[in-house]
Amino acid sequence: MKKVNTKAVAEVSWNSPKGKFGGFGKEISEELGRKPASTDLNERHPFDVEIMRISPGMSPCPYHTHSAQWEFYHVISGTGQVRHQDGITPIVPEDAFIFRPGEAHQLINNGSEDLVIYVVADNPIGESCYYPDSKKWLVRSPESQLIRSEKLDYYDGEE
Repeated sequence: MKKVNTKAVAEVSWNSPKGKFGGFGKEISEELGRKPASTDLNERHPFDVEIMRISPGMSPCPYHTHSAQWEFYHVISGTGQVRHQDGITPIVPEDAFIFRPGEAHQLINNGSEDLVIYVVADNPIGESCYYPDSKKWLVRSPESQLIRSEKLDYYDGEE
């Protein structure tokens, strides 16, 4: 058995070039030995677990949909909203929700304190994403590339 205490897991951060998107995460699955780039299912793990923290006024990523990946969310603390294909839904502590492949979504912290969310996602091989706002695709074959008709930067058309 491999065990970690989540308090001891280092938090990673990310920000878009113009600062519109950003967040923090504790990559629990990777701390437990997950190798995201591996195609060996024993190294890849069947799901990915993260504790994500989103600062007030931020969204961790652009509005997007996955081709094959499921994502489960459980709000630990803070408040915010989720943008989805039917509109916007407020979220509060203890809310749990899920997105199936093909369901566009985006988390937004419109509260006054950090929004902390427990995230579990499966790890389908060959997963791709579509970004409706900027009309681009993220394609993994084998490395990730963003395209319309040519290779793009991740935040192209988003900020």
